[in-house]
This record gives sequence, structure tokens and C-alpha cells, in this order.
Amino acid sequence: QVQLVESGGGLVQPGGSLRLSCEASGITFSIYTMGWYRQAPGKQRELVASFSSTGRTNYAGSVKARFTISRDNAKNTVYLQMNSLEPEDTGVYYCSAQRVVTYWGQGTQVTVSS
Repeated sequence: QVQLVESGGGLVQPGGSLRLSCEASGITFSIYTMGWYRQAPGKQRELVASFSSTGRTNYAGSVKARFTISRDNAKNTVYLQMNSLEPEDTGVYYCSAQRVVTYWGQGTQVTVSS
């Protein structure tokens, strides 16, 4: 049974930082492209960042230079370090594991507000 469990969300003021974690089980973690997506109220889910099995990273233009995705294959965990957070970053953040099929976590809420 595949499980992706996110943690680290919360309420933060504009300009603050958060670090999200996603621990995977039930998959051969190292061969999957791991990603972070987010969904704001009333909007479609969008890609935030991804980290391929070969080490290639990809970022949405709106988060480049503020967010950093990383992975630890020994811990089956992918991280998203989010700095200089803006109210527009508010949403539910989902972890994904992509190969032939895509698996999703349950999501963690990030709220950026003063």
C-alpha cells in the first residue's frame, strides 16, 4: 500500500518560512519523480516544484528563488523549503510520486497571513 504523508504546514506571516516534508512508503522511492503541488481556494491544482530520479529540478516561475525542493532517498522523504512567503502562496500543498502512475498525499494547509 502506497502512502505519502505530508507534514510541516501551518500559519505564517508574510515574509516568513516553512519547511514541508513528505515521507513515502510502499514505493521504490529513488526511481520516482517527487513533486509538490498546491491548490488555492477556487483554483486548479498547480505544480510548485519537482525533483526527478535523475536529479533534475523544476520550479513554477512564481516560487523560483524563494522555494527549494530536496530529497533524501535514504529516508524516502522529499522536502520543500519555502522562504519569503507571500499571501498568494496560501493553499493546500500536496506531495506526489510520479512514474507510470501518480500517487498523492492527503495535503497539508499553508496559510500566509498577517
